[in-house]
Formats: sequence, structure tokens, C-alpha cells
Amino acid sequence: MAQDIPLHEQQYTQPVATNIAGPGPLGLNVLAFLTALVGCFYAGFIIPFEAAAVRPALGVMLFAGGIVLLLAGMWEFRKNYMVTATTFTSYGGFLAALGLIFIPSIGILSPLLAGGALHYTLGLIFLCWTIFVGVLFIGSLRSNASLAATIGVLFLAYLLLTIGQLASNNTTLVVIGGWLAIVCALVAWLAALVSIVSTPSAQGAFRLPLGRRIAVVE
Repeated sequence: MAQDIPLHEQQYTQPVATNIAGPGPLGLNVLAFLTALVGCFYAGFIIPFEAAAVRPALGVMLFAGGIVLLLAGMWEFRKNYMVTATTFTSYGGFLAALGLIFIPSIGILSPLLAGGALHYTLGLIFLCWTIFVGVLFIGSLRSNASLAATIGVLFLAYLLLTIGQLASNNTTLVVIGGWLAIVCALVAWLAALVSIVSTPSAQGAFRLPLGRRIAVVE
């Protein structure tokens, strides 16, 4: 008679699902949407430049959208797409945290404004994120050109925002960074469109190229 195996030592195998829809288009669209909001806020496009009255609405949108982006990133891990999974998850968490800062009722914004430390605090946060995006950009060179272009412009946008914030909120640098964020959003929306219409399951008479794979020395 076979020896009984304790329940906690039993091994189970879960079948891998192969027909799960990829979350890439969702992640890219949400990334573009939230980055456009950040860009408009700092560029003064449509809404006034760094308008205090806009911060609560912006904070809520960044927080809610950041959660959606984080979830898309988690599903990308399930699909074993490491670069996009890391990008979506980390950017979602970053934007959600940024949204919490901008929501006045949370109680983070008021002390920073009262102490005159808001721009330096944001500059430090943006600096750490910019370094992170630089690492992501190098990793994205092993994927397709549209994703690499999105992350590359995102890096430049936050680099300018970082320098502008640390330079006592230098308006020129911050505005340029905001416009670069808007450009990044447009590139991401294009990448999302390409991803949607180029999937094998997409129905239609046309396909768009993702961009040639960029060769990297092993």
C-alpha cells in the first residue's frame, strides 16, 4: 500500500493557458493617458501651468489609473513579457504614489507646500524614477522599436522634469519636460494601436509593423 503523502507536501500542476488576451494594448493606452495628463499639467497645455485647482482631479486620475496600469503589468508577468511587465507595474505604482501626493485630503501636499519642499521632493522622486526608466530603456532595446521609442521619450521627459524641479522649479525646463511627456503619450498611443491591429487574433484587412527588432549583442 502506497504511503500517504501529507496534504501540504502534495504537488499540483496547473495547466498554462495559451489563449489569454495580452494586456499590452491596455497598458500602453493607460500609460499614454496618464503621461498625457502629467504632460499637460507641467506644460500648461489646455490647463494652466501647475494649477493648484487641478491637483485634486489630477491626483485622483493618477491614482486610479496607476492601479489599472499596475494590474496590467501584473498580467504581463503572467504572459512572461518581462520588459512591459516591469514597465507597467513600476510606472503604475509611481503614478499612483504621485497621485496620492496631489490629493489634498491625504495630507501629504500641505506640509510640503508650507515648508517650500514640494519641488525638491518631486525632484528627488523624479530623479529616482528617471534612473529607473533609463534601466528600462536599455532593457527595451531587446524588444520592438515602438516600445523602445516610448520608454526613450519617457526617460527624456522625466529627465527634464527632474532637472527643472531640482533647479527651484525652473519653468522653462519643466515646460519642456511636460511637452516631452505629451510626445511620449502620442508615441505610446501609436504603439498601442500597432499592438492592437498586429495581434494574430485581430480581425481586419491590414496590419501595422511593430518596428524591426533592435539587435543587441548577447
